[in-house]
Amino acid sequence: MRLGWQPLLRINTGGTFRPAQSVHSQSFRELVPQTGTPWVGTGTAFQGARRRLNCTLLARWDEGYRDPWLLLTDLAPSAGEACWYGLRAWIEPGFKITKRDGWQWQRTRMTDPQRAARLWLAVAVATLWLLRVGGLAEDTLPESTLLPLADADGPVSRPRQATQLRLVSIFRQGWITLLVALLNQRRLPQGRFKPEPWPSTTQEHTLRGIIELPLAA
Repeated sequence: MRLGWQPLLRINTGGTFRPAQSVHSQSFRELVPQTGTPWVGTGTAFQGARRRLNCTLLARWDEGYRDPWLLLTDLAPSAGEACWYGLRAWIEPGFKITKRDGWQWQRTRMTDPQRAARLWLAVAVATLWLLRVGGLAEDTLPESTLLPLADADGPVSRPRQATQLRLVSIFRQGWITLLVALLNQRRLPQGRFKPEPWPSTTQEHTLRGIIELPLAA
């Protein structure tokens, strides 16, 4: 927060929360006792002099999930949504792209933050470019190159609630497309974005499409 960031921390259900204007703490389970019962408000999380945290709690428990999502933030209650945590499923692959599956950042020997910041700017711009090119490449993929459907007589696979997994990532498709253009001395493609809607609690299909991930704390 001192650096101007807005924290959004997921916690487990084992703690307590004292809502503002209340003198009693409640367990997180009491605030969202069953599915379909969201809770949003300010107060104090946890107990003990060194653990107490004045914050906003965004709590939501949707059908199909074993536990509720409990998120602590410094945003005002009206400025945040619990379903934003689903963006973690997109953010974490971004770390992977920055390192071993893409730009190999883990191999850098830079120790000067200012030099690293300039390199990060180049990495950010290049990543956006590759995602634009890769997204367009996937959108124009010929149907003849797609894998055949499973045998109708075979076992029925369990339907996934999350987005269907890709065999080749958008980043990698962009990388390959640019490399092919360079090898064939063609003009480098610019690509184009096809953005998905921002997560909202009013979009039930979006909520049900979020990938469940391990707790952050």
